[in-house]
Amino acid sequence: MSARAASREASRTLLHVAASSRGGASHSRAAGHHVLARLQQALGPLRVLDCDLGAMPPPHPDARMVEASLTPAQARSPAAEAALAASEQWIGQLEAADLVLLSTPVHNFTVPSALKAWIDHVVRPGRTFLSTPAGKVGLLADRPVLVVAAAGGAFEAGPGSQVDFLSPYLRAVFGCMGLTQVEVLRLENLRREPAAIEAARARLDDWSAAVAARLAAGAAGRD
Repeated sequence: MSARAASREASRTLLHVAASSRGGASHSRAAGHHVLARLQQALGPLRVLDCDLGAMPPPHPDARMVEASLTPAQARSPAAEAALAASEQWIGQLEAADLVLLSTPVHNFTVPSALKAWIDHVVRPGRTFLSTPAGKVGLLADRPVLVVAAAGGAFEAGPGSQVDFLSPYLRAVFGCMGLTQVEVLRLENLRREPAAIEAARARLDDWSAAVAARLAAGAAGRD
């Protein structure tokens, strides 16, 4: 690898958004760290931005924030700018990232409330998307988004299976902002017998290895 290519590799930034509130007991956090380690092995040094929604849950948007988000930038008061400060911070992290990793549990068929609040802060009209007669148009540059979702139950067909609302929702949300390269790994049956947990871990290892190898090959092709 040339010195120029090595410098570019070292400057690659990954944003890790972790949504679980269960700390070290979280399956999704452990899975996220596993994927991150695989990516670091394949891509070399990464600058990692940690956005821990479980440890520091975002506030749900209030009337001030919503009103400020609907006000054109040139017409905002200092108070309106202050109401958008947290939103700007999270959007800035997205803009700085070459790669996004989201690790999340599945709560009641979809995303946990902390992740939904974060989404409501970063999906903003005039900032991360435009509303047009043809629909929403994303304003962020496209980049890969890797999602690891952990569920205690099953998604596949059969007794006790559940509908997966999380995957299509996240693809729509990120796509709305212009991020269309969304890949989702669903880890299921994590509150069942040890064999099911081991099967989920094997799927995680295979998936993370394949994704890391593909991203590394793509990066090498651009050098």
